[in-house]
Amino acid sequence: MIELEGLTKRYGEKVAVDHLTFSVRPGVVTGFLGPNGAGKSTTMRLLLGLDRPTAGDIRIDGRHYDQLRDPLNYIGALLEAKSVHGGRSAYNHLLCLAQSNGIPERRVPEVLDMVGLTAVAKKRPKGFSLGMGQRLGIAQALLGDPRIVMFDEPVNGLDPEGIHWVRTLMQQLAAEGRTVFVSSHLMSEMSLTAEHLVVIGQGKLMADTSMAAFIHENSRTYVRLRTPEPERLRNVLHTAGIPAVAVSDGSLEVENVAAARLGELAAEHRIVLHELSPQQASLEEAFMQLTAGSVEYHAHTTAEGPEARRGGQGWGQGWQEGR
Repeated sequence: MIELEGLTKRYGEKVAVDHLTFSVRPGVVTGFLGPNGAGKSTTMRLLLGLDRPTAGDIRIDGRHYDQLRDPLNYIGALLEAKSVHGGRSAYNHLLCLAQSNGIPERRVPEVLDMVGLTAVAKKRPKGFSLGMGQRLGIAQALLGDPRIVMFDEPVNGLDPEGIHWVRTLMQQLAAEGRTVFVSSHLMSEMSLTAEHLVVIGQGKLMADTSMAAFIHENSRTYVRLRTPEPERLRNVLHTAGIPAVAVSDGSLEVENVAAARLGELAAEHRIVLHELSPQQASLEEAFMQLTAGSVEYHAHTTAEGPEARRGGQGWGQGWQEGR
């Protein structure tokens, strides 16, 4: 388990992490989300002892990172895949880490095989593609067979097969009872992987809840109905005390009523339905709704076409004005 209590980090007048308190439990994949500049990477660095907190506490299975005798046996992390010695082979890179943490050498070929890098084990990582570098970073995180794993953007540079493999790996590790903490900006992938979410903005905790609860609490859910008799259906719903909103495409939208109840009402009155579909926002939409006020870096576009941009109100000027 990972436990943060009042964790704070300041760089001069800049507060990167602001009194964060939350726990990352074993047995589930916990997603760590936030806009750029929210403090996610700083929090992960603090967890691994790469930076020291200004205030607060952070513990790994009840201990500080610097109290762990062989830390790779407790927590494995991928923060920056390219942070490897370019002159060593992939095998020797992992071997050095294994020897420094009391891990037997036999574990090195095991994790290389696990991530699909056996064929390039003797090659130097400086020639690896981004995806291969990610795989080596994941091998490094798994080297000590730790009870806690932490990944920052683990699917960067991976092809669809690799992304599917990482997703399955994280879910498998959680199913084994391990603590899995993963940060990513790929909302579609996170929605398929994580069961629990921790969301921060400008260093502050904004949400610590299940995936389903997060989407429900930060988005509008409703049922869409289509029928060749929209006015009749609307009258039936009105009589039942159910408000329905007609939209421009001819459908009706109903909030706070189960789709099954609406279908039963339509059947009762022999109204044909062409569509009866519950609508729910995506994780991305819910995330954008919650964090809209805490985005630190805004990009701006202009409404004018190419001719206007060439006339001096172009992308460069629009970008400068938005900084």
